[in-house]
Amino acid sequence: MDNLNYGIIGNCRSAALISVKGSMDWSCLPEFDSSSIFAKILDEKKGGSFEILVDDSYEIKQAYENRTNILVTTFSNGKDAFELRDFMPRYHKMEGGYHAQPEIIRYVKLVSGSPKLSIHYNPRLEYAKEATNSFIKKDFIVSLTDEQQYDTVFLYTSFEKEKVLNGDTLTLKDDGFFLITYNEKLLVPNLEKVYLEMERTKIYWLDWCDRTPTYKKYNDKILRSALTLKMLTYDKTGAVLAAATTSLPETIGEVRNWDYRFCWIRDASMVIKVMSELGHKNSALRYLQFIIDLMPDKDEKFQIMYGINKEKTLTEITLDHLDGYKGSKPVRIGNAAYQQTQNDIYGILMDVIHEQVCKFGTDLENCEELWGITKGIVWIVDKHWQEPDKGIWEFREEDRHFTFSKVLCWVAIDRAIKVAEIFGKHHKLEMWKDLEKAIREDIHKNAWNDEVKAFVQSYGSNYLDASVLLMESYGFIDAKDPKFVSTVHAIDKDLNNDGLLYRYKNQDDFGLPSSSFTICTFWFIKSLFKMGEEEKAEALFKQVLSYSNHLGLFSEDIDFKSKRLLGNFPQAYSHLALIECAILFSKKHSEQEIIDHITDL
Repeated sequence: MDNLNYGIIGNCRSAALISVKGSMDWSCLPEFDSSSIFAKILDEKKGGSFEILVDDSYEIKQAYENRTNILVTTFSNGKDAFELRDFMPRYHKMEGGYHAQPEIIRYVKLVSGSPKLSIHYNPRLEYAKEATNSFIKKDFIVSLTDEQQYDTVFLYTSFEKEKVLNGDTLTLKDDGFFLITYNEKLLVPNLEKVYLEMERTKIYWLDWCDRTPTYKKYNDKILRSALTLKMLTYDKTGAVLAAATTSLPETIGEVRNWDYRFCWIRDASMVIKVMSELGHKNSALRYLQFIIDLMPDKDEKFQIMYGINKEKTLTEITLDHLDGYKGSKPVRIGNAAYQQTQNDIYGILMDVIHEQVCKFGTDLENCEELWGITKGIVWIVDKHWQEPDKGIWEFREEDRHFTFSKVLCWVAIDRAIKVAEIFGKHHKLEMWKDLEKAIREDIHKNAWNDEVKAFVQSYGSNYLDASVLLMESYGFIDAKDPKFVSTVHAIDKDLNNDGLLYRYKNQDDFGLPSSSFTICTFWFIKSLFKMGEEEKAEALFKQVLSYSNHLGLFSEDIDFKSKRLLGNFPQAYSHLALIECAILFSKKHSEQEIIDHITDL
């Protein structure tokens, strides 16, 4: 089956996708949202790639080195074998901070025999909008564009540069390397230095994993997802990306193709909450600082998303010269959704603030700024919660009173009240409690549909929506409440398609959705589990896990029929929800072990 069989490497500054055959088909330097240097994934002919080519006698396998983000692709014909170890350097510097240069290292390790390979090195800078020309210099190969925009990338290698650039056969007699860098190196790298970079990066990821809790069940799934989420965090500002790619389609041949290399407040806040639960508090604190930096004016409304360097204007344009993934046009960069109003972001953000305040209280370095943001959020919600918006799924046309948005407005006030109590700001509580009650009563009155026997997508509609499953997760309603149970069963009947969930089934701006939104299935699994249908939930969880790619990675969507991965990749949303489900099952398993042990005594 044709699938998104890619691994991701990264260093919290940028990332690259490596195919199961060892081809680098997507990378942007120097940062996540920079223009691409390789984009074969978006146009097989024009996009550009860095391929390792062997004859048909070689079997190719791929896996991550255990507990790291070093991707190992093994080529073997039985007699001759070598490993391609792909990574982006990241490690602690002696003087503090991190070494995370805009560069990619491909370490070629000889395993046995005398393997033969050739290189197809074809960078196409600036999204391949113009010709990229490569030239051999004394110490490196330089590739550049200069017709419309000047850009360069440098390749250092231990192999003969002429043979590399010409695609001639290379016979491996010893280890070797390729180092792609956005900046010319002051010191020419050699094999020993590159090997040291690999070992330092390996130790960094091993140490990071050592600070992550170990779980009785699904630990490998939790850890791989956590490592992936870490790669989607941008160290410079604390932003969290929704995904590492742009324009991978939700459905092949259709137009639901978006740029996800930005920081959605909703997605990022959910990621940070999970990472915090896994013990990685520094990510949470950096993200909170990112939020603080975005709020210079007390009455300024949050956008739903920002650039990773805090950009507020994310103009969307199309790259018409690229054919798109499997011919799915258009290819977009930028994202017009930044102009939308989505009232749910305030509740999701307040939930993260509340969690961090609960953990650290007034010990938080920025607690005064957070209290200011809390008051600002309450002010904004009070003024706007009764207005319609675009909703979590970013409908681009009609605004509606979406149930999820209303519930998260309630969450914003509920968490603000709790934060006020922790900070001892009791003078705010009476007014805020009145507001919380008003929003809660409004939801119960207008979101429940007696005919459907469920909380519906928006006020006055008959449509179901998977997002309302989060009512329980955010504490609006108990999992055993008859209304919630009835809602879950209604969603099961209407939105479940062979164990995969639609987000919704009503027509949107682009017609009827034809693929499953992966996070929705995980939300459904959590809801079943919380209701007490634990066996059904875990069986469904195992089924969904089987749809990951060969490395345990998920994109945004899964095709209902073929089960192929679709949408931007890897998707933070999908992996945070996977972690939440896996932790639920693992904790239940641990509790059962304790009960069984006590029974045996």
